[in-house]
Amino acid sequence: LHSDQDKGDGSLKYILSGDGAGTLFIIDEKTGDIHATRRIDREEKAFYTLRAQAINRRTLRPVEPESEFVIKIHDINDNEPTFPEEIYTASVPEMSVVGTSVVQVTATDADDPSYGNSARIIYSILQGQPYFSVEPETGIIRTALPNMNRENREQYQVVIQAKDMGGQMGGLSGTTTVNITLTDVNDNPPRFPQSTIHLRIPESSPVGTAIGSVKATDADTGKNAEVEYRIIDGDGTDMFDILTQSDTQEGIITVRKPLDYETRRLYTLKVEAENTHVDPRFYYLGPFKDTTIVKISVEDVDEPPVFSRSSYLFEVHEDIELGTIIGTVMARDPDSASSPIR
Repeated sequence: LHSDQDKGDGSLKYILSGDGAGTLFIIDEKTGDIHATRRIDREEKAFYTLRAQAINRRTLRPVEPESEFVIKIHDINDNEPTFPEEIYTASVPEMSVVGTSVVQVTATDADDPSYGNSARIIYSILQGQPYFSVEPETGIIRTALPNMNRENREQYQVVIQAKDMGGQMGGLSGTTTVNITLTDVNDNPPRFPQSTIHLRIPESSPVGTAIGSVKATDADTGKNAEVEYRIIDGDGTDMFDILTQSDTQEGIITVRKPLDYETRRLYTLKVEAENTHVDPRFYYLGPFKDTTIVKISVEDVDEPPVFSRSSYLFEVHEDIELGTIIGTVMARDPDSASSPIR
């Protein structure tokens, strides 16, 4: 600062007051030159309002009215972009179409957005290609490959860089990590591990007895892996039932009608397992069901002989001779007609 009354003879003294006067800013009392005492950070304070005055050294009276002025701190690019989180967690359904939005990450820059490109941030992906991409201007992460399958790979780690100066050379940068999980959809049908299953049951087993179980496996999880079992064909559809066990996802085969080894020794059932929650978007991957053959062998149980009648009545003379045949009783063995009976 310089007063028109200053003749250069040292008779005037310049004084400074206001924001930072005497600490951050000092004035040369002879020349009126103002200096900063240390490095100034615009991010701490962008404007300083100061007042200066020239006074007569001898009388200490002002030679001019006090002047007020503002020092505006010009920004330089001294702050790198920062993310509020070091690690983000996100998820996206498997099999999502290319371009599906996963999550948006946003960095901030403490530099002046109205001055140059110091605070203009551009996003890029450092790790996670070719599976994911990021929009340079918005920081929105999107899927970049079709048909990403959770059953092949479930977890991905993506590293995003935010760079100021519009992403140009010389810009400062910061990074963040995004852990992305593929969530399950129903894109896999149930499958029986065996094409034929053999079970055995004693003929004496009462109605309702559980003979055994069948189980189809499904690569999906949760409700997408739930199945329902039913008997769809075979020569024993009227003799057996199948119940779906929800907690174990097994099909329990039970006796529906009494069994008889002598009548039939082998039954064949065709059992179907079908997903209960099918996503229409993936019908083309179906059908979401599978079948297996269940062969049930009825085992023989030794049964007691059965008389032809429940009671017999014979009449004899009182003077009949010892050893005379007075009648005949007859029994048969239900297990085999040729089995001897004593």
